Amino acid sequence: MAMNERALAAQILNDVLPLKKGQVHNGRSLSALLPKALAKHPEADKPLLQELCFGVCRWFIRLDKIASLVTHHPFKTRDSDIHALLLVGIYQILYLRVPDHAAISETVEATRQMDKAWAAKVINGTLRRLQREKNELQQSLPDNLTVQAAHPKWLVDMIKAAWPEQAERIVSNNNTQAPMTIRVNPRHNQRESYLQQLKQKGIQAKLCEFSTCGIQLDKACSVEKLPGFAQGHCFVQDEAAQLSATLLDAQPGDRVLDACAAPGGKTTHIAELQPELKALVALDADEQRVIRIHENLQRLALTADVHAQSLEDFTKQYLQPKTDDAIEGNIEKSIDNKNDIHLFDRILLDAPCSAVGVIRRHPDIKWLRKRTDINALAETQLLLLKTAWTLLAPGGTLLYATCSILPHENERVVNTFLAEQNDAKEQVLDVSWGQPASVGVQLLPQKDGHDGFYYAKLVKAGS
Repeated sequence: MAMNERALAAQILNDVLPLKKGQVHNGRSLSALLPKALAKHPEADKPLLQELCFGVCRWFIRLDKIASLVTHHPFKTRDSDIHALLLVGIYQILYLRVPDHAAISETVEATRQMDKAWAAKVINGTLRRLQREKNELQQSLPDNLTVQAAHPKWLVDMIKAAWPEQAERIVSNNNTQAPMTIRVNPRHNQRESYLQQLKQKGIQAKLCEFSTCGIQLDKACSVEKLPGFAQGHCFVQDEAAQLSATLLDAQPGDRVLDACAAPGGKTTHIAELQPELKALVALDADEQRVIRIHENLQRLALTADVHAQSLEDFTKQYLQPKTDDAIEGNIEKSIDNKNDIHLFDRILLDAPCSAVGVIRRHPDIKWLRKRTDINALAETQLLLLKTAWTLLAPGGTLLYATCSILPHENERVVNTFLAEQNDAKEQVLDVSWGQPASVGVQLLPQKDGHDGFYYAKLVKAGS
C-alpha cells in the first residue's frame, strides 16, 4: 500500500530538519527531496504533500516547542521520523483547514505505514491533547521572534543588527507565501498585451512595479496554463531577480559573461533584451543544473555559449596563452587568434550565498544554514568577485548580486573589494526601489511582492 501524505512528509522532513539531538545536522534540502516524492505521488494528493513539507519547515521551531509541551519524553534519535510525524500532525491542526478528526486519524495511520505501529498511541494521545488545549498551548509560547516567527536565533540576531527597524516585518514576510511572478519575453509580446491574454484565460494578474517585463499572478498556476509558455513567451522569475538584466544594460556588440548562471533565468533575460551581442557565455559548476540552462535556452529559442565549469576553472582556461589545440576547442568563439584574448564588456556575478532573501520560497533555508556559513560564504564571494574582475575589459561593467539580505555577503564584500582593487569604482544605481546601502542597493522581501536581493554595479578603469 502506498504511503499517505503524512508518512511521506515525515520521511522527507526527517532528512531536512535538525531532529536528531546531539548529532551534527547536515540536512538535505526540500528541493533535492520533494520533487522525487511528488513524481511518484498521485496528482490529486501532491498539493497536500507539498503543503505539509513547506509548512512544517516554515514553522518548525514554533511547532517543536508545542510538541515539547504535549509529549512526556523526548524522542530517541532512532525515532526522529516519528518526531517529524508529530510535527506534521500539529501543523495540520494549527494551520490547515483539514478537520481535526481527519488530521489525527490519518497521522496515526501513518505510524503503521512507517512500520512503527507502537507510536500510534503516542501520536493519538498528543494530538488529541493539542486539539483540546491548542489555544492555551499557543499562548504559553515564549514571546520572542525566534519562537513566534520560527527563525533560528542566530538569524534573528543578524537581521536585527542589519535592519533594526525592519526586522519584525522581514521575519513576518519570510513566513508568507511568495507570489508567482513571470517575465514576459519582449520578442513575442509587450507585457500589457500578455496581461490581457492572461485575463482571457481567466488568470488574474497585475503588472510588476519595478520590472518592466514582470507580471505578478494573483494566484499561482501550472505553467502549462500560461499562454505560449511552451513556445517561450514567458519565464517564471521573481521580480527582484528580473532587475539583473536591466541593470547590466548590455549593449550591441558586447561580450557578456553570466558567471553563476544556472538555471538560466538571467542568461535568457540578457539574451532577450539584447539580441545583438557579440558573445554570451554562461557558466555553472553543477552539471545537472547546466542541463536546466540548455532547456531554458531551447524553450525560449535563444543561444548562449554554456560551460559546465566553475568560474575559477573557466578563468584559468580562458586566460592562459592559447595553443593551436586550444583554438580548436570549445572557447574558439571567444578568440580571434591564439594570443589575442577578448575580455568581457559586461559580467553578471550572481554569487552563491545564504539565500536568506528567498526564505519564503525555500523555508528549509532557516534550518540548513548555520551562523558559521555566512563568513565562509563571504570569503567565497570575495574570491569570485576578484576572479571575475580579471575577465572584465577596461571600461567594462560588473554587476554583483545575491539573494541575501545580510550585509556580510553584500555591501561588506563589495566594500572590501573596492578597498583592495585600485581600478574598481562603484557606479551608483539611480533606481526607485530598495534601500540604499553604503555601496549598492538592498531589496528586502515584501509581502505579496518581490524577494530579498542585493545589487552593486562596479566599473573598471580604462577606456
